[in-house]
Amino acid sequence: MAPAAHLEHGKDAERLALRHLEQQGLRLLAQNWSCKRGELDLVMLDGDTVVFVEVRYRKNTQWGGALGSIDARKRKKVIFAAQYFLQRESRWAQCPCRFDVVAIDGPVETAPQLNWLRNAFDS
Repeated sequence: MAPAAHLEHGKDAERLALRHLEQQGLRLLAQNWSCKRGELDLVMLDGDTVVFVEVRYRKNTQWGGALGSIDARKRKKVIFAAQYFLQRESRWAQCPCRFDVVAIDGPVETAPQLNWLRNAFDS
């Protein structure tokens, strides 16, 4: 797959995740928020809880699915970016926070499998 096509599928997956979360009542605060050490795919508000959402997409699960692609290094980068977001966007700093993952497996052009995992970084 050409790099440009891969990036476009990733954006399609983010749009699919955003639409799903909004249908569940979450409200978008920021999308593709970036800092020097990372990026936050979606920052949503669920009631009074700030939700940092990592969207993972895999067209093919042959080498592992989207959910399996979140390793300790990735979690650390997302957590760092979230901390920086809360420092920069201080109006959200006193709100409870959580980390969710939306894992999407299969072609986004058809009906991919979407798995929304709340509190994904809790072990």
